[in-house]
Amino acid sequence: MFFNKKADYQSLQQAAETRRSVYALNRNLPLPAADVAAIIEHALRHTPSAFNSQSTRLLVLFGAEHEKLWDIAENALRAIVPAENFAPTAQKLAGFRAAAGTVLFYEDKSVVESLQAQFPAYADNFPVWADHADAMHQYAIWTTLAAAGIGANLQHYNPLIDVEVAKTWDIPGNWQLRAELVFGGIAAPAGEKKYEDIAPRLRVHGL
Repeated sequence: MFFNKKADYQSLQQAAETRRSVYALNRNLPLPAADVAAIIEHALRHTPSAFNSQSTRLLVLFGAEHEKLWDIAENALRAIVPAENFAPTAQKLAGFRAAAGTVLFYEDKSVVESLQAQFPAYADNFPVWADHADAMHQYAIWTTLAAAGIGANLQHYNPLIDVEVAKTWDIPGNWQLRAELVFGGIAAPAGEKKYEDIAPRLRVHGL
């Protein structure tokens, strides 16, 4: 099915504008958790990947399981951050813990390695292309959640938390953690965003 009406693409543009890094989150989701899981599943199914590799893997945590993740992160950080300097870190982690859930984004290294073996001329590119696919999944989920009135922010506590997370949720050894998307109800909107001048960033020829 093809869409070419102005309203169709403008709705996508509006969703892109709505997507922001929202840090003041709570557990009051505007949708049932099952609907949020369905949004994530839809993105996993329909987001593109190089060579149709479909190498992205997701771990979705709600409620107490989500809290457990940020307990793991706190324990890992307390081991490396001096106690006298830990207060700002503790405050940040408390903000993540107060949210409704987290999506953890992984790439399946076995898929990437299989493609490297099949197409040796592109071997160096497949890890890069896998990260591209992972980023597209992050954006697709984040933007759709924003369109649904759900706030989110993207974190990168990997590889610090990788081992304990893998142990806790029985993550296969070939899954490589790439990012964590914290989501929840919006307790306060994102601040004003500053935009760089578009002219040095965009070149168009042939119009």
